Amino acid sequence: MQEETDTVQEGVVGQEGVVGLEEPKKMTREDWRKKKELEEQRKLGNAPAEVDEEGKDINPHIPQYISSVPWYIDPSKRPTLRHQRPQEEYEEQFSSINEWYKRGVQEKSVNTKFRKGSCENCGALTHKKKDCLERPRKVGAKFTGSSIAPDEHDQITLSMDYDGKRDRWNGYDPDDHMRIVEEYAKVDVAKRTLKAQKLQEELASGKLVDQTEREHDSEDEDEDKYADDIDMPGQNFDSKRRITVRNLRIREDIAKYLRNLDPNSAYYDPKTRAMRENPYSNTGKNPEEVGYAGDNFARYTGDTINMASTQLFAWEAYDKGSEVHLQADPTKLELLHQSFKVKKEDYKDMQKETILDRYGGQEHLDAPPRELLLAQTEEYVEYSRHGAVLKGQDKAIARSKYEEDVLLNNHTCIWGSYWKDGFWGYKCCHSVVKQSYCTGEAGKKTMSTTCVPFEEGLEIAEEEEVPKTLLELHQEKMKDKKKKKKKDKKHRKRDSDSSDEEDEATKREKLKKALLAEEQRQRDMAEMMLLDERKRPYSSLTEVKEPTEEEMEAFRMKRPREDDPMAAFLSHWHHTQPLHSCIHTVAHLR
Repeated sequence: MQEETDTVQEGVVGQEGVVGLEEPKKMTREDWRKKKELEEQRKLGNAPAEVDEEGKDINPHIPQYISSVPWYIDPSKRPTLRHQRPQEEYEEQFSSINEWYKRGVQEKSVNTKFRKGSCENCGALTHKKKDCLERPRKVGAKFTGSSIAPDEHDQITLSMDYDGKRDRWNGYDPDDHMRIVEEYAKVDVAKRTLKAQKLQEELASGKLVDQTEREHDSEDEDEDKYADDIDMPGQNFDSKRRITVRNLRIREDIAKYLRNLDPNSAYYDPKTRAMRENPYSNTGKNPEEVGYAGDNFARYTGDTINMASTQLFAWEAYDKGSEVHLQADPTKLELLHQSFKVKKEDYKDMQKETILDRYGGQEHLDAPPRELLLAQTEEYVEYSRHGAVLKGQDKAIARSKYEEDVLLNNHTCIWGSYWKDGFWGYKCCHSVVKQSYCTGEAGKKTMSTTCVPFEEGLEIAEEEEVPKTLLELHQEKMKDKKKKKKKDKKHRKRDSDSSDEEDEATKREKLKKALLAEEQRQRDMAEMMLLDERKRPYSSLTEVKEPTEEEMEAFRMKRPREDDPMAAFLSHWHHTQPLHSCIHTVAHLR
């Protein structure tokens, strides 16, 4: 039975070899079945393991994608695991990990004579004059034959493998680290020496404190020094135990859903832990002032706005007929966008220059910026609590372009400092006539008192000398009231009689004069509006009085009414008809 099994195995192996050499032919169904049976027997241990070309057994449990040989390694397709082992030929063609470029000069005696083929500048044999790194000499070593530089190490060519090219410590010299350690050791020794000298000086001067207290203070000082460096958010430093504990989360950080507890604020997605909107949007705070303005706020910063503007320009250019696309040809789009910006700025400048040439106003654009006009100065002014200046110079009062404090004709106050009964005047003399001569206190007394005859004045003075009783004063007051009532009744009767006596012709004549005056006033106002504001005359000398009924009626008749549909027709009719017919028609309408 064993002989039959061996015979079957040898036949299958032979067939496998034949099949492997005759690839890419397909295996027959029978050969495939025998191959699977043999693999099962090898896995169960009933058949011996497969042997590779080096005489080593192949584990039958190795997966096929590992044991199969790639086509570029062994075209014969023989069973082997050689491609999974390190290749000696591959290791021999690369440099070892200990090989590195030698730096510096060779440790041997320096030559004193110039050698043929050496550097003409320094005399070293390992490089030429064009590769010399020494300062160019005025007379090279080739002609002087002195100060020959030592030879450098010959630079060998290293071929690094995959790991050697990516080794960050490749070529590191441990002696460099030892040199740093020795330097720090020398610094520590120097510090101890200085400290010992300081202690000796304090001991000699009698200022030395207890040694134990000094050591304790120095230890606390060192601990505090290191604690300042280590104490940061999210860490707890204990100087007694000398350990640092890292918290899981910085406690100063506020969770997104706790920034605004209003249910109508920004929506928080607990699954993705995202809050896209600004949680402070309903509070009225500026997004730039708050610590967190939503996840979308960061998306609109940086080059995002530039990208969006470029995309918008690409869409607009495509609609106008330009074949540009942001993803297909970004370089062309960027250049086109830059040229468009330049042309747009040039067009704006040209349009601005055209407007300035036509209307003027360049002097207003050349004014210094507002920050410089209202800038701070170094002038120091100190005020009291009442507003008086204690130190420094008081701020100058802003003056207008008109003349101020111009006093004429012996006046001590300007015109317009006094007002009475609708008239402006001078405060110093109460005169209401402009450019009059100042009379001082005498003018005030004259304006405040009324002129009465001399005899009446004497009678009044005599009457004032005799004191009156309260009853007499009351009787006089009642008599004055009765006289006033009688006078008012007489005036009312007189007004009614006069209005009855006034005929229609007088009213027409007054209304005609009022209309002519109103037309003249409107023409004057139109001419006044055409003048410059700074060239308009003063209106302080005009008489101020209450308008009459005829003037009010003329104002109502001449007042423009834009909402009246017959306004255009009436204005045309008024221009064509005589003025007296207009007045007659209005009077009939009333």
